[in-house]
Amino acid sequence: MASFVCLYYHLVFGTKGREPLIIPETRLRLWDYLGGIVRSQGGVPHAIGGTADHVHILASLPKDKTLPTVLREVKAGSSHWVHVTFPCPRFAWQEGYGAFTVSVRGLPSVKAYIARQDEHHREVSFEEEFRSFLAEHGVEYDERYLWGKDRRPFGA
Repeated sequence: MASFVCLYYHLVFGTKGREPLIIPETRLRLWDYLGGIVRSQGGVPHAIGGTADHVHILASLPKDKTLPTVLREVKAGSSHWVHVTFPCPRFAWQEGYGAFTVSVRGLPSVKAYIARQDEHHREVSFEEEFRSFLAEHGVEYDERYLWGKDRRPFGA
């Protein structure tokens, strides 16, 4: 029998140190570029959005690629592209990421959620949002290591 896979991922990751480096004038081009990298890896980007300090990608990925492999390509390729296209020496993605599965029935609500990121983050910080994803999906974590090596206090 052939193998059949239908997995949708809600991927979330921020800029290093959560610096607000994704300016509105360049966001749509960056979102398009991220989608192109997902496609080059054999995936399908269903929605991409975010704010100045993080991105959300709703994508289905191919069965022959691992999630870490695809995300390594997405983050490295887009970081290089930003450095070449919009010279910004400080731009980098954080080391880690969040990856949460989404059911077929949940796709419309996740797409809508990603589309309204600017509105959503007028009231909720990225840190609060990410913690809520972890709680909703039952992911245990140690706060000391949640934000990577920089370990800067929030708002610092």
